[in-house]
Amino acid sequence: MILPFLFVGPSQSGGRGMFTAEQIEESTVIEISPVIVMNKNERKLLDQTLLHDYIFEWGAERNECCMALGYVPLYNHSYRSNCEYEMDFDNQLIRIKTIRFIKTGEELFINYNGNWNDRKPVWFDAK
Repeated sequence: MILPFLFVGPSQSGGRGMFTAEQIEESTVIEISPVIVMNKNERKLLDQTLLHDYIFEWGAERNECCMALGYVPLYNHSYRSNCEYEMDFDNQLIRIKTIRFIKTGEELFINYNGNWNDRKPVWFDAK
């Protein structure tokens, strides 16, 4: 499930990002995406490729990974994200939900650390 007014566009963060053509209320689920789960051995291989930047850690031990289908891989990172993602391990889904009111035309961001307000540096930001 992807809300019909979401779209991909050029991002000031670089590359592409997700945007909305309509305003969105706080706590709205805007996308539910199935995932493809890969084991820890497959993850080691993916970590050596460009796909490393698009996969999510998965499972209780966080030693597996998944590739989300839909638009999930296109949400850019922000430490001040306006959306959060929730993992449903049992049903192999990721949900994207707004954490505040979103204006028309605004870019939608998630925090790659998993919690919308986690300030820990992410892999491409760590120096």
